[in-house]
Amino acid sequence: MQEQDSRATAYTTLASGPEFRHEIEIKRSRFITVLRRADNEDTARDLVAALRREFHDARHHCSAFVLGPDRDIQRSNDDGEPSGTAGTPMLEAIIKRETAPGVTDLSDVSAVVVRYFGGILLGAGGLVRAYSESVSAALERAPLVRRSRLRICSASVPHSAAGRLENDLRAAGFVMAETTYGAQDTVLRLAVRDEAAEVSAATDRVLSLTAGRTVLTAAGTEWIDVPLP
Repeated sequence: MQEQDSRATAYTTLASGPEFRHEIEIKRSRFITVLRRADNEDTARDLVAALRREFHDARHHCSAFVLGPDRDIQRSNDDGEPSGTAGTPMLEAIIKRETAPGVTDLSDVSAVVVRYFGGILLGAGGLVRAYSESVSAALERAPLVRRSRLRICSASVPHSAAGRLENDLRAAGFVMAETTYGAQDTVLRLAVRDEAAEVSAATDRVLSLTAGRTVLTAAGTEWIDVPLP
């Protein structure tokens, strides 16, 4: 997936880490929702395959996923439930999930709902509500982050000065990327919005903090997870 070519410069996704699970019961049927972060279709589909093995005795393993900064890959599967009663409401629960007031930008999310039938028929409307509620309830509780396309800028400083400069930059609100260590210097990497004014402001701040001794060099862009406020 070519995230660098996307129109969007930021979106919301699941925090990195293990899959997230949440279970509800409706009229004796168990609905186990499993959410996993996925940046490609293979990873998204792998979740379905893994849960089929884990919950091999369940009647349904319905799924939906949304991928990419522009959310241009969207798939769903009813897995034996009446057409349109499971996968589609699950997909809509992801797409319509507000991550901020009026903002619906959740992506790179694979969701599977494992259903153990409880013996009571829910009807088409009941199934739609159950599968939608299952995913919505899981998303309400799942840890989310902001994924932003940021311009990476680097500053090469002596080892003895690196720690203090990094602390000063963090205190100033900059997002720090990976630090590398050479034989003579430490290379600090900070990430700013991919805009000329932001790069200029960061350059000025580094010059000010180092009394003009360190030049900030703008490099390429990277997608970086930023905690939600």
